[in-house]
Amino acid sequence: MKEEQLTYEQAYEELQQIIADIESGEISVDLLSEKVKRATALIQLCKSKLTSTENDVQKILDDLKSAN
Repeated sequence: MKEEQLTYEQAYEELQQIIADIESGEISVDLLSEKVKRATALIQLCKSKLTSTENDVQKILDDLKSAN
């Protein structure tokens, strides 16, 4: 699934699984590198979605204020 198609919840769940895998301590060095890279991409995706949502909500609130 492409990252753009992931929902926030899907990205967050995958990130939680990566964290659990890393904390288990049973990951090879090569796989650890891949997991950290994927986690970084997921964090960026989640941050982007949160920022976008925050901006949308702020715009809605601003529109409500100006309508009164």
